[in-house]
Amino acid sequence: MSILLKTRFMLEYAVVRVLLFLVDIMPLRFAQGLARSIGSLYFAADAKRRGIACDNVRRTGIAADEAEVRRIAKKSFQHFASLVVDSLKADKYLTPETWRDYSDMQVDPETESLIEKPGQGVILVSAHLGSWEVAAQIISYLKPVIGIARKMNNPYVERLIQKRKPRRQLKMTPKHDADMVRMLTALKEGNVLALLVDQHAREGAMMIDFFGTPAATHTSHAMLHLITKIPICFGYCVKTGPKRYKFVAGPPLSFERTGNRKQDVRNILEQLTSEMENAIRNYPEQYLWAHRRWRNLPDAKQPAGNQPVPPAAPSTSRTT
Repeated sequence: MSILLKTRFMLEYAVVRVLLFLVDIMPLRFAQGLARSIGSLYFAADAKRRGIACDNVRRTGIAADEAEVRRIAKKSFQHFASLVVDSLKADKYLTPETWRDYSDMQVDPETESLIEKPGQGVILVSAHLGSWEVAAQIISYLKPVIGIARKMNNPYVERLIQKRKPRRQLKMTPKHDADMVRMLTALKEGNVLALLVDQHAREGAMMIDFFGTPAATHTSHAMLHLITKIPICFGYCVKTGPKRYKFVAGPPLSFERTGNRKQDVRNILEQLTSEMENAIRNYPEQYLWAHRRWRNLPDAKQPAGNQPVPPAAPSTSRTT
């Protein structure tokens, strides 16, 4: 590591330490209000991400006009900033004894029994919708959860966050270590494997329509289900108020196997994507619109309407 890079990392570390201290001493409502203000400023200042978010909302057809496109996109920025605060403060009130007081669990009975059954692995598929980190924490009070996360570029900040958030039954696996063997082992040990699958897949992708436009979609979760026959379902957690969350999970996926593995994977991905779209339609302000779900597609410049933009040929180029 060069002296210049190390200096930059140390300065970033110092800033993060100060911000964490301020968040810790602030009342929750004040910290969330400040976070939403920061989200609004980021929306105004970052033209690139603002453009990506607005284009994504526009492309889905869920907004009636341009004013609604901008409103949803801006709310998404505000929600994400507030989500960071919730994630940092949730440990104060979400405990093994109290988490049910803050959580409205709307889980299919069959899925609930699978999660509560000792030694039963479950593949829980979700999206960057609502409060995904809080969701993992809630589920971890019922069964150990294995998640996959990209490490931060700054190793000092990464160690600080990991040290700050030790959780008894919630373990995050670095993305570069998340191979099939690790995921199979986690499932065989009876854990919940929680996967966020709504971002662009660079390798091993299958093109699946997402709001009417083909998107490069991860296939590993579908393959795991086919190989292991371990139940797979879609779930998500949205924020409904200060310290209030609603966790929703449908029944385990049920589909007819064709004998053609590629077609079976496609069927699974299409079912999960449909459930994901319905959840996003219900809570569009809580979805992370600023990531580049569709790559190298023409900008959706026309006013948003009730119909999605016609599909265009996507690419698998790396996100920036």
